Amino acid sequence: MSPDYQHILDAIHGEVQPLLQQGKVASYIPELSKVAPDHFGMAVFCLDGRTFSVGDADVKFSLQSITKLFALALAFSREGDMLWKRVGREPSGNPFNSLVQLEYERGIPRNPFINAGALVITDMLATRFVQADIAVLQFARMLADELAIEFDSTVALSERKTAHRNSAIAHFMKDFDNLRNPVDLVIDSYCRQCSITMSCNELAKAGSFLAQHGTIPWSGVQILDASSAKRLNALMLTCGTYDAAGDFAYRVGLPAKSGVGGGILALVPGDVSVAVWSPGLDQTGNSLAGTYALERFTTLTARSIF
Repeated sequence: MSPDYQHILDAIHGEVQPLLQQGKVASYIPELSKVAPDHFGMAVFCLDGRTFSVGDADVKFSLQSITKLFALALAFSREGDMLWKRVGREPSGNPFNSLVQLEYERGIPRNPFINAGALVITDMLATRFVQADIAVLQFARMLADELAIEFDSTVALSERKTAHRNSAIAHFMKDFDNLRNPVDLVIDSYCRQCSITMSCNELAKAGSFLAQHGTIPWSGVQILDASSAKRLNALMLTCGTYDAAGDFAYRVGLPAKSGVGGGILALVPGDVSVAVWSPGLDQTGNSLAGTYALERFTTLTARSIF
C-alpha cells in the first residue's frame, strides 16, 4: 500500500519549523546571502504521475550544485565510460571546492560532484555543444517538462565575480591537460549552469528519470540505460552530499544531490523522486532542515534503499 504522502509531508512541515533559523544561508556567493532562511518546501513526484507538496514547493530557488547531476547525466549519455578517464568515482572526504587532492592526483578530480569534477564535465559539454550552459538548461527543461525554467542572471553574475577558487581549480587542471577549452569559457558556463532555478515540484519531476531506471516516466524517453542510471544513483549515494555523504546515507538512506542554494534532490528507485528546499545550511553545505526532512520522510514512509 502506498504511504499517505500528503499527510506525511504536512507532518514534516510542522516538525521542521524550529530548524529553519538554525542553519546559515550561503554567503560566499553574495546574491545567495539575500535569501530569507525561513523558506521550506518539499515535493514528492510518484512514477505513476501523482504529485504531493507542502510549503514553498512552488517557489523557485537557485539549484547550484544540483545542476551537476543534470550536467553529468547529459555528458554520460554522450561520452559513456570514456568520461571516467578524466573524472574519478570516489568520495573526496574534502570540501567541495578543495584543491588539496588535485596536486597529488595529477589534475584528476575525485568525482563529478565536487567543483573540480563538475568543471571537467562542463569542459566535456563545451566540446560537444556550442554553449554547454544552454545545453544543460534545455536538458533540464526537457526533464521537468517545463519551458519556463531559466537562469538567474543576477546569481550567475554574483557567482562569476567571486569565482576565484573555481578559476584556480580550472587553471590547475588545465596545467595537467585535463581541461581542453579556455578556462574563462568553462568558468562562465559553469556559473550560468549553477544559477538555473527550479521549484521543488519542478525538481522532483526533473529527477524522476533516475528513479525510473533512466527513462522519463511520463514520456517514455530513455535518457540513460538502466545500468547507467544505477551507476549515477550509486554516485549520488557516495558523493552527492559533499563530504557528509556517509552521514547522509546513514541518516536518510537515499541517493541524493544537494546544492548550497538549500535544495536537495533524493530518489527512491522504482518509486518516487523527492525534492526539498530550505536555504539554511549546516557546516558541510547541505540544507539543515532539508536533511532532517528527508530523514523523517524515509522513517515515516519506510522507503529507503536499505
